Amino acid sequence: MNIIRKIRFQTATLILLCLLAATKVNAQTPGDDKISKEIISIMNNSADEWNKGHLEAYISLYDPSATMMFPTGPVGMDAIRSLYEKKYFNGSMPKQNLRYSDMVVRMLGENYALLTGAFTLYGNNLPERSGRYSLVMVHTAGGWKILHDHSS
Repeated sequence: MNIIRKIRFQTATLILLCLLAATKVNAQTPGDDKISKEIISIMNNSADEWNKGHLEAYISLYDPSATMMFPTGPVGMDAIRSLYEKKYFNGSMPKQNLRYSDMVVRMLGENYALLTGAFTLYGNNLPERSGRYSLVMVHTAGGWKILHDHSS
């Protein structure tokens, strides 16, 4: 199973590198602004789902082939789901609320975008925790999805 995950990660990385090599970075166009607003709205909606305790709705933002960077290397959806269930949720509710800020979308081609920003976990008489993230987003038939997540 690790070989499949490595192949998926290598494929996603190769696609990203090809897109970066083939794409000029230009000033944002009005169409890009519309896409940025759409991606940011999707992220804020996912935080709302998190705060309601709808983990499956939150996870649905990830493409089925998505990877997340762990200290040991990239992992797939099973490990991503397990991380959220064990570390961030207490049964059907999150241990803390989630909010995003400082979101910036940079188009990497017609169907790919890089989203960077900050997250904050807060509430429930626990210390506030925050960090930064970069997400490679892909536009699919189901809308914008996370293809790769690197959060710290």
